[in-house]
Amino acid sequence: MEPVDEETKSGFLFKNLARGLLWFVVIITTFILLESYIQDNFMPYIIRIQANPIIFYLGFTVSEIVFGLVPPEFFMIVYVLNHVPLSEYIFNLGMLTVISYGAGVLGYYIGKNFSKTGFYARINDKYLSQYQKQIRKYGGYLVFVGAITPIPFSATCMLAGSINFPFKSFLLISISRILRFAVYGWMVWSFPSFFNG
Repeated sequence: MEPVDEETKSGFLFKNLARGLLWFVVIITTFILLESYIQDNFMPYIIRIQANPIIFYLGFTVSEIVFGLVPPEFFMIVYVLNHVPLSEYIFNLGMLTVISYGAGVLGYYIGKNFSKTGFYARINDKYLSQYQKQIRKYGGYLVFVGAITPIPFSATCMLAGSINFPFKSFLLISISRILRFAVYGWMVWSFPSFFNG
């Protein structure tokens, strides 16, 4: 009897794509179900957040650098709740995309330049160790999965840097982050109106 092979790269990719889609379904369903409640109880806070774009973008930047503490979809939802025009939504979605991509590049450099330090070792032990084996096995596949699914993008970028994954390949694969924001952004904008008439 032959030994069972470990998970293939394509199997790893499709499994995580399915998980990412499931996670998004949970977020968007929760949003649709609670939209009226949020509108009734939290609109003053949402308006205040949107009125301070620097604080809003700074909060998103910190979240993206520190392993995606808050899913990007929540930042997209702020604009949908406030019923901004589509052009304003697209502009802000573009800003979020650029920030996220930039945070990934910064994560790569953190991994590359600080991977031998005690500080990085602590981050690695606490947050990254579960992905350490995967980055060595799946390489660019893990970067791609991190870019388009809820797997923390910044964490995968740090790991890519720490193993000296080729930088040009990293930049090209990370462009798929734009696809994630475009598709999820469209869904966040469109789906509530599908269900709410």
